[in-house]
Amino acid sequence: MGKNTSYCRPELWGGIECTINRVKDWFQDQLTLSGHYEREDDLELFAQLGIKALRFPILWERHEPVPSKEIDWQWADQQLQKLKSLHITPIAGLLHHGSGPAFTSLIDQRFPELFAAFAEKVATRFPFLEYYTPINEPLTTARFSGLYGHWYPHHKKDRSFARMLVNQLKGVVLAMKAIRKINPQAKLVQTEDLGKIYASRALQYQANFENARRWLTFDFLTGKVDSSHRLWKYLLGCGIRKEELQFFLDNPCLPDIMGVNHYITSERYLDENTKKYPRHMVGGNRRHKYVDVEAIRVPLQEPHGLSVLLKETYKRFNLPIAVTEVHMHCHREEQVRWFHQAWKAANDLAEEGIPIKAVTAWSLLGAFGWNKLLRSKKGDYESGVFDVRSGRIRPTALFHHIKSLAADSPSPLHLLSDPGWWQREMRFLYSRSTSMAEISYGERSCDSPLLIIGKTGTLGNAFARVCETRAIHYRLVGRKEVDITDPLQVEQIINKYKPWAIINAAGYVRVDEAEANANECYVANVTGPFNLARSCRFHGIQLMTFSSDLVFDGTKKGAYLESDLPSPLNAYGKSKAQAERMVLEAYPEALVIRTSAFFGPWDKFNFAFYVIDALSRGDDFITTDDIRISPTYVPDLANASLDLLVDSENQIWHIANHGVTSWYEFARAVAERARLDLSRVIHKPFHEMNFNAQRPLSTQLKSEKGILLPPLTNAIDRFSRQRKPLAAHDAHSSAA
Repeated sequence: MGKNTSYCRPELWGGIECTINRVKDWFQDQLTLSGHYEREDDLELFAQLGIKALRFPILWERHEPVPSKEIDWQWADQQLQKLKSLHITPIAGLLHHGSGPAFTSLIDQRFPELFAAFAEKVATRFPFLEYYTPINEPLTTARFSGLYGHWYPHHKKDRSFARMLVNQLKGVVLAMKAIRKINPQAKLVQTEDLGKIYASRALQYQANFENARRWLTFDFLTGKVDSSHRLWKYLLGCGIRKEELQFFLDNPCLPDIMGVNHYITSERYLDENTKKYPRHMVGGNRRHKYVDVEAIRVPLQEPHGLSVLLKETYKRFNLPIAVTEVHMHCHREEQVRWFHQAWKAANDLAEEGIPIKAVTAWSLLGAFGWNKLLRSKKGDYESGVFDVRSGRIRPTALFHHIKSLAADSPSPLHLLSDPGWWQREMRFLYSRSTSMAEISYGERSCDSPLLIIGKTGTLGNAFARVCETRAIHYRLVGRKEVDITDPLQVEQIINKYKPWAIINAAGYVRVDEAEANANECYVANVTGPFNLARSCRFHGIQLMTFSSDLVFDGTKKGAYLESDLPSPLNAYGKSKAQAERMVLEAYPEALVIRTSAFFGPWDKFNFAFYVIDALSRGDDFITTDDIRISPTYVPDLANASLDLLVDSENQIWHIANHGVTSWYEFARAVAERARLDLSRVIHKPFHEMNFNAQRPLSTQLKSEKGILLPPLTNAIDRFSRQRKPLAAHDAHSSAA
């Protein structure tokens, strides 16, 4: 097909991760976790994106938890009225990876009729609703609940999978019949995760089976599952009766729009060469042992990706398509790259004449627990277009990018020109390709890099390291390249590199020596950042600089928040407090990160390595036991603060690993993980330590803007695994 000069540009839609899944007798509601039910302004913020439609949940489990009880529609009433006033079309979802209320389940023969009865109640209450997704991803839910045992009712058999799939799809057909009795114009937007299986030659038979299975949701609804279908005998062998299959042939329910959901994990590769992979990944069928791995992790030689899948979908069904979920759990710039790639693919295919109706920004409010497939209450939160960890809704870089796409204006983000991690050599975990060469993002020329100041410091080098991992072009400079206490040199370095942002990781860090060198400390910690703030404001450049927990006096009971007023006790803390004031007065859009006692695996100049070095030599390690702190793991700090910078955040943020400890307890935790002699960790009260500078007795940091880092215990565990012995000549000074 050639380019279509009069093509219809896809719309931008939005979606809220709204799963109510069941594990044993435990129900988990994503909208409760995200706080969406309680906030009144979410929809107004969604509207600022410029989206035309919203996948909107009116979920069965929430509205009808027990049968024959009058339904409270108040929340849905209010939300739908608000969407109408905002000119956003709702696409009503009635069951989202759920198994229904507690009085039924996916295996229940009554499930289709019970579900259709609820759908009729929704249509009766809201007869103006035009678009429906009665059941989201029936095939995926049937696999997770009936084949893998992840979700209720936790079956692991093909028979259960087939029964759950047929029940859901019959429910869709009956639901649409009931809805169309009330609103004949109602349209079906049927969604499914559309992956694909690739395989070694020996396992191609297994790939062929799974690739036939992936179409079943749409094949059933479009009347393709007849006696000639590849899986007809399989379904009969799973206990599905011929008359049940005939039901779908007699009652075709073609989607008005096919909703394709596609994730980085959707496409898989099957490999019988199991020795290349960790032992826990090995599974198989009755013929072969093999590994099922993300296809992106191996150097595939055949076309793959979203464009390939969309073309296959249109060729098979010849129906309009929407990409109904686009989301990635990763760093900010990677989320933007992933969405932009999907947007470009959809527009390119639309130009070729394939009717791609929309691309959907999924997980507007992020998602909870998907890293553990919703099987545990301890899963991670992953942000989306917004971040809700503070209880309020905060736009991320993805918000700004999608808003620019809706307005058909250039994205303000400077990070789109580089490939995502799924396109780089680093993605190959188990085998490598020789066709792609790794590059250094600190050496490659770039029109507008990220400028990092602090070439000889722990933090500056940490940022350089994470920029390499995240494919962010940067320049790492030190005092030889620029003296930030000289305003002229600051202007010169900005004019030379024309950065989109500056990270100031330099400064005076010797707390006790600052008492005798207060002027030197002031110049480094106050004058330098102030000069950067003035120049960055003049040039319209983002600035991130760092402060300390030592701006506080330690008298507060509990953790210090961003809104707490500084009251420093020593010269170093006073310099940092003064720097905060002057930087934000000069440039209110600057980002100031307060952090505490950072430690990391990449150089030896931090407390954790001091503990290990001393105990490894057989020496005692003496520290105080009456000062409470929030240690911060450098890789976490660098990545989280870089996310905030990419989000264009400003003002003061606290970033520290979640938790509080004393220096003594921290030393023992590090020593214990390293299997060193705990008896040699000695504690003394602070007044016996002979420090020159007064220290606050408690500087626990906590963020009222959203906890960004994992727990301290988790950070220490990772430090113990990731640290490597470093020779003296490999380490950098911690003073930038």
